[in-house]
Amino acid sequence: MDDARVETTRVETAPAELRVLVVDDHTTFAELLSFALSTEQGLSCVGTASNAAEGIVLVQELRPDIVIMDIEMPRQDGLAACRRIREVAPDTVIAVVTAHREPDWVVRATQAGASAFIPKNGSLTEMLDVLRRARSGSMLIAPSAFALTGAATRQNPAIPSLTQRERDVLACLGRGMAPKAIARVLGISVHTCRGYVKSLLSKLDVSSQLEAVVKAQELGMLDEPR
Repeated sequence: MDDARVETTRVETAPAELRVLVVDDHTTFAELLSFALSTEQGLSCVGTASNAAEGIVLVQELRPDIVIMDIEMPRQDGLAACRRIREVAPDTVIAVVTAHREPDWVVRATQAGASAFIPKNGSLTEMLDVLRRARSGSMLIAPSAFALTGAATRQNPAIPSLTQRERDVLACLGRGMAPKAIARVLGISVHTCRGYVKSLLSKLDVSSQLEAVVKAQELGMLDEPR
C-alpha cells in the first residue's frame, strides 16, 4: 500500500482589526472621523457617542480596543469619563483629543488614565498613526502637541544647560523608561539615576517626570541616549 502523503497548508491570518469608539459632542467631527476610520486598513469605528455618559455605556456594551475621547463636553468632561472607563474596561486604550496643548493638560490626561494625547488641529494622518501605536499603561503624545512651542521658545529662548549624563537620562525618560530601567541601561545605580532625575526636574522647573519630558520636547532638548 502506498504511503499516504499528507500535505499541510499554512494559513495566513490577517492582523487583528482595532475597534474604535468615538466620543465627541461635535457631531460633524465624530461622523467625519468615523468615516475616515472605516476607510483605514486595520481600523474600524464601532460606534459614536455625543456625551461622556453615553460613551461609558457604549464602552461596556461594545468593548472597543480604543476610545477617542473629547476632553471638553457638556454635563461631564472627558477626563472624568476616562477615569470611569479605566474602571469598567481597564485594557481599553483611551486617546484624548482636545484643543488644549499645554503640558499640564497632558499631565491631567495621563492621571485620568489616557494613553494618547492628540490635538484637534493636528492632521488626520498623525491621529491615525498615534491610534495605531498607543498602548495601555503609557502615554503617547502627538507631535503637533508641541507646535505652539516655537512662539513660546522665541519669547523665552533660555534653554537649561544639561550635562551629557543628564541628557542621557532625559532621553530615556522620553522613551517611557522608569529610573530602574534607565539605571540598567546607563550602567549607574538607581540612587544615582534618581539624583539625575531630581536635577532635571529642578533645571526644567517642573514637578514630575512626564512634565519634564513634555517641556524638553517643547524646547527641542531630547536626544538619543549614548
